[in-house]
Amino acid sequence: MHQKDELAQIVEQLNRAKPRPEPEAHKPSPRIVARSGTLHEILSDALHRQASDVLLIADSPVCLRVHGRLETLPASHLGADQIRALVEPLLTPRHWQDLQQQRSIDLGFTDPGAGRARINLHFQRGGLVASIRLLPSRVPTFELLNLPPSLERLADRRQGLILVTGATGCGKSSTLAAFVNSINTRRCEHIITIEDPIEFQHQNKTPVIEQIEVGSDTPGFAVCLRSILRQSPDVILVGEMRDCETVETVLRIAETGHLVLSTLHTNDATQAISRIIDSFPAPQQPQIRQQLSLALHAIICQQLVPGVEGNARYPALEIMTATDAVRNLIRKSEDHQLYSQLSISRAEGMRTMEQSLAELAASRRITRETALAHCFRAESMRRYLTA
Repeated sequence: MHQKDELAQIVEQLNRAKPRPEPEAHKPSPRIVARSGTLHEILSDALHRQASDVLLIADSPVCLRVHGRLETLPASHLGADQIRALVEPLLTPRHWQDLQQQRSIDLGFTDPGAGRARINLHFQRGGLVASIRLLPSRVPTFELLNLPPSLERLADRRQGLILVTGATGCGKSSTLAAFVNSINTRRCEHIITIEDPIEFQHQNKTPVIEQIEVGSDTPGFAVCLRSILRQSPDVILVGEMRDCETVETVLRIAETGHLVLSTLHTNDATQAISRIIDSFPAPQQPQIRQQLSLALHAIICQQLVPGVEGNARYPALEIMTATDAVRNLIRKSEDHQLYSQLSISRAEGMRTMEQSLAELAASRRITRETALAHCFRAESMRRYLTA
């Protein structure tokens, strides 16, 4: 039987099933592992099709993201009760309570067939929606992700802040995992990750790794960071810098002889600087600029762009390293000059997004049209493509 027909049959069986009642507070639901059944079948089918994401939306067909493009599966409509029945075994009573109060939660789980996954649950039109990210079965390396060797050299750094930025789904978590894997393989150090939720599960190689999950192991990033220096870390991964307190603590830790890896949702390196500074009140911003200029080591902004063959995506990277010139521009609030510094500093390992896209086009991994569609500055992009 064709896989789409099998999935349609699964959904039809769900539609005939009675809605399951909400779990009672004194009967915790199984957590972390997805039980065999329809969710397992859907995820296994998605993995077979090389999908990265699965979207379950009430009264809509099951939707997969394959190589960056969305595909819907015919005859696979799910009702709100069926989506609830699919995800209920993953949630504890605490999760249900948080979902009702916050209207959105994130957690990680393991499926016996599809492996590790991350799920976001939220509501639209009053109905529950599930957005599931399938994670690779093994921790990625820089080579596996088609990332340049210069990033592995950045991982040799013993202190400072390395930021990975970009839109949702651009591979930030995978890049951070590659950094941790590189350090884990080559250096004997104490690594602590704080994540919401834990995505890639690292195994101890030469150092010791602790992975702390927001929600189950700690109330939040800022709370965990307050005492983290007493845990004798060498390398700290902070899944996301969400608030002023987290940003301020990260900068202080990066200044005091620790390597800190983290993420922001910004499109380019200049925006990352502005996002950090603007999150603080105006009177505090000069102090934050000074701290950032001293603590920053590198900002990596990335996109995943479709390849010419259609079944692969390649990372396009803007890389800014904290040279003396960059630190000086940050201190003097001359962020508008950072792009010019990026474009003329290839010898220091820097590159703009347009330069990265032009390299991908020159190597025929992406088309010129794709490069133009994903650039930030079209005029510069055309100049690089004709050079």
